[in-house]
Amino acid sequence: MRIRRTFPIVLAVLAIVAAVTLAVELRKIAPPEPVRLLPSADGFFYLDLKTVRRANSGHALPQVTHDPEYERFIQQTGVEFERDLDEAAFAIHYPASWPGGGTGGASPEVCFSEVFEGKFQSQRLTAYFRQISRSVENYHSVEIFTIPVENRLVRAAVLSADSLAASNHVDDAVIKGIVDRSQRLASPFGGPAFLRQYYKNVQLASLAWVIARIDPSSPALADWSIVFARPATVVVSASALSPLHLLPEAVRLRAEAFAQSEAGASAIAEKVNTFLLMARSAEVSVGTHGTDADVKALFDTLKVKQEGDRVAVTASMPIAFLHKIFSGSPPGANEAIPAPSSKTTEEPR
Repeated sequence: MRIRRTFPIVLAVLAIVAAVTLAVELRKIAPPEPVRLLPSADGFFYLDLKTVRRANSGHALPQVTHDPEYERFIQQTGVEFERDLDEAAFAIHYPASWPGGGTGGASPEVCFSEVFEGKFQSQRLTAYFRQISRSVENYHSVEIFTIPVENRLVRAAVLSADSLAASNHVDDAVIKGIVDRSQRLASPFGGPAFLRQYYKNVQLASLAWVIARIDPSSPALADWSIVFARPATVVVSASALSPLHLLPEAVRLRAEAFAQSEAGASAIAEKVNTFLLMARSAEVSVGTHGTDADVKALFDTLKVKQEGDRVAVTASMPIAFLHKIFSGSPPGANEAIPAPSSKTTEEPR
């Protein structure tokens, strides 16, 4: 009798363990839903602003300067991105004419496709887009607005009460593809192939991450030739792993470069180590009183490691340093003896 009573309990426990294990494994290969809605691209960028606010003790993001156009957008839609945006996902499209080709088609410039999730007022957003759009197309019961912005056309669509999409890609099939994917049942195996291939290298619980192809022979990426002599793929992520119900004490930074060969990875590692050596030397030359403690802690945790054709750079950023960034206080502003450099504050874009 005891065996009969115990067996269902054991079976239930095993089922729960299996479900948790499956969820963790799926999480490793499944990008966030806003990113899975994006089209094929040459790079992807994701930002979890909801978690960033929680890491900032629940405070709103810093105010940005509102130009007249953005202020008009806020007044008419009730949406203020630094307050209402929870998640933002971007696809980066290089021009097809660049070396190695790109997903941007005939556009001579880099194009972007975006999916935003947050606290939106869909009716007011729709009314605003109708007012400023050149044309409106009804596609699968979703209105796609074509909006002139400077010398380009941006297509926008309100996908649901809490999400919207936009793209300045020359092909309208790109925004329509986002609409199609938003109306399907969410799948952890969805998303572009390039994204799925490298997403497993993004750290768990990342506040922000970037996956991108880097070809230093491309005009707009020439500055990357300082580190990369040949094309490579870069994965950068900032993770806020912490015990349940507790805010993280530090953000774990990890940047990985996937080269085409072990020799290429060795060259990248050598250049990165040289830059870090120069940075540490500059830190020492400034002196103890001119160095912010959190910046010093960040540099002290920097490590470079090569494994085959990949190079990983890791570091730990104190959460106090993140608070200083959000508060607008420059590093060292709260030190007993301030740094001799002048105070500068850069507003986020």
